[in-house]
Amino acid sequence: MGGHEQLDRELHTRWTKSRPGCSWKQPKRARCGLEFCWRLRFVSFILFPTFLRFHDESKLMKINISLLSLPGPGLEGQENPFTINHIYMNILPGKEVQNGQNLTLQCVVDISTTSQVKPQHWLLFYKDDVLVHNVSSMKNTESYFIPQARVSHAGTYKCTVSLNNKEKTSKEYQVCVKGVSSPRVTLDKKEAIEGGVVTVNCSVPEENPQIHFIIEKLTLDAKSVKQRREKTSQNQNFMVMEFTVEEQDHVIYFQCQARIFSGTNVEISEVIKSELVTVTESFSNPRFHISPEGVITEGDELNIKCTIQVTHLAQSFPEIIIQKDKAIVAHKEHGKEATYSVMAMVEHSGNYTCKVEASRISKVSSIVVNITELFSKPKLESFTPRLDHGETLNLWCSITGAPPANFTIQKENTIVSLSQDFTKIASERDGGTYTCNASIGKVVKKSNAVQITVCEMLSKPRIFYDSSSEVIKGQTIAISCQSINGTAPINYRLLKANNTSESYGMNSNEPAVFKDKPTKDVEYQCIAKNCHSHSEMISEVLQVNVIAPVDEVKLMVLLTEEVESGKEIVLRCSVNNASSPITYRFYREKEGSPFYQTIWNDTNVIWYKEKASKEDEGQYYCTAFNRANLAKSNPQSNILNIRVFLAPWKKGLIAVVVIGVIIATLILGARVCFLKKAKAKQTPMEMARPAVPLLNSSNEKMLSDPDTEANKHYDYNEDVGNHAMKPINENKEPLTSDVEYTEVQVTSSEPYQGLETKGTETVYSEIRKTKPDVMENRYSRTEGSLDGT
Repeated sequence: MGGHEQLDRELHTRWTKSRPGCSWKQPKRARCGLEFCWRLRFVSFILFPTFLRFHDESKLMKINISLLSLPGPGLEGQENPFTINHIYMNILPGKEVQNGQNLTLQCVVDISTTSQVKPQHWLLFYKDDVLVHNVSSMKNTESYFIPQARVSHAGTYKCTVSLNNKEKTSKEYQVCVKGVSSPRVTLDKKEAIEGGVVTVNCSVPEENPQIHFIIEKLTLDAKSVKQRREKTSQNQNFMVMEFTVEEQDHVIYFQCQARIFSGTNVEISEVIKSELVTVTESFSNPRFHISPEGVITEGDELNIKCTIQVTHLAQSFPEIIIQKDKAIVAHKEHGKEATYSVMAMVEHSGNYTCKVEASRISKVSSIVVNITELFSKPKLESFTPRLDHGETLNLWCSITGAPPANFTIQKENTIVSLSQDFTKIASERDGGTYTCNASIGKVVKKSNAVQITVCEMLSKPRIFYDSSSEVIKGQTIAISCQSINGTAPINYRLLKANNTSESYGMNSNEPAVFKDKPTKDVEYQCIAKNCHSHSEMISEVLQVNVIAPVDEVKLMVLLTEEVESGKEIVLRCSVNNASSPITYRFYREKEGSPFYQTIWNDTNVIWYKEKASKEDEGQYYCTAFNRANLAKSNPQSNILNIRVFLAPWKKGLIAVVVIGVIIATLILGARVCFLKKAKAKQTPMEMARPAVPLLNSSNEKMLSDPDTEANKHYDYNEDVGNHAMKPINENKEPLTSDVEYTEVQVTSSEPYQGLETKGTETVYSEIRKTKPDVMENRYSRTEGSLDGT
């Protein structure tokens, strides 16, 4: 159940118990003081959201239940009209107070009403817009008392009066609390041992976090800060820190200060000191003991001892370390002393340090030791450190002051002489490092080292390269230069065309390898030099032939790109400075195979055709390659467009022929036309002649139905006197209509009886087209070649 419903029910229960006969649900303005019930309910509903924002339900119930204690008759005046004139606050003793002072906030309100009884109203106190205090009153002034104000009480205050559905708020007042209450410092112990830990607790119980703490460790004798630590507590008003007790901390104490941020200001507390802490040493400072005492000479037994005293409070023994300069010469992990013993030599002179170290403590002591020299260091000398093979090697050893001493000369770890001098004919194996030892009594001293180099003369260097494959222009080749005999190190210089291109040093007799990228045929030589006094050794000349690949191809026509038919076409395919032999191929555009191919030992080749024809017209290109080109990277030339045109005389001849053909065609056409017209005139005359009767196999005239039908069709009248055929229509109009002839050859399947040859019959049909009103005349004639002629 929500707080609003809970408040409503609680008010109803309390009121019905305290006012018998007065129902909470009766209409307002009823008897039994229902006005008061309604007012309480109104106040609870109006003020409930404000209370709910800043208080939990338990506090809310306390505030609202307190309303039930208000007297009934005093609220009857609230039904009278009223107005809130003004509201303001008084801050006592002032807007700025010191930390720990009492602070009173007074809210003064002036309300005008027609009733003689002051109305019951609510006064609400806010800090930084948060409700901190509320009171129901009939007075003009109500107070909010803050005992012992702290920094957390600083802020912006205001008050609000609420009466029925009217509210009025005062202006805002800024309250400042200066200073911070004094912090408290507590320690976990008052006595500590070197290397131990002291825990410091600094707190400000009266203040609220965030608090920034500063804790410092000081020594009583020096009163100087040895360690300072700062930390901010976000959620607590105290801070705990640990401090290590260091060496020479005899009596120490701690001091604490607290800082609190209030708005844009920082309030700082006073510095509070802790109690004193007495520190006990876990072990004493180290002490040196040197023997023998007094002057120490080389050969004496030198003893350097470092000792300490350990207290009973120490949990374990510290580690003792003796150093000469930075080198550790002796150490002891569990004990009270460490010793360094050695036969005294002059190099043992110097500064010695003794360090005693525990987990957190380190104590140091130093001493200087001087050793008197018995004799100086021997010196080994040679005439020259470099000798040629076969020269004399001379070494001698000496001591300043020439005291009686025993000498030995050594090469590496091998004794080569028991005297001060060493002489021999040098060979290459005599090279190396030589030293001399001199001894007097138990003191032995070693001389400086002398490096002797015996040089064997170099053999003539040989120069070579991998000739198993041809050298292609631009490829890297490895040229090796080697002197098989001779003392290393050897310096090689490579000459390219008599100019030094590169130098290389070798520490053995292995060949020196030079890298180069020749672009043309070139000669190489190498020069070798070592420590021998002989002059440089020069190799033979190495000839390297370089194959230049074809990388640029050009096609050109020597005469012109427009060639007259019958004249020659001349194409030249050329390349750059490529190595021969070169394979040339000529192509026509869009043809996969070349029409001409040749291998030539020159950088250009010519292809020609004596008599060009129209078929030779088109686009041409060429390719060229040699053995240096990759299989699929043959360079291709530019493309040439060749045009073949006819010669003028050929053009004229063609024109004459064409004109002649046209004329002949016209003549032939005219003749054909003339013959047709002549034949058309001759046909009627032939039709007027008696027709030769067709004979059958008995040489009798055949009177077949077709003849009869033909005669009937054309409606001819036969004149017996002249056998002329006259048309019935005797119109004098000339025959001007079109005439068509049809020739039909009929070959008889059976030979005529009485004749030896076969006959062929030719039938001509004439069709005349006349005017529509004129009867169509048809003439038929059959010619028979009975004799085959």
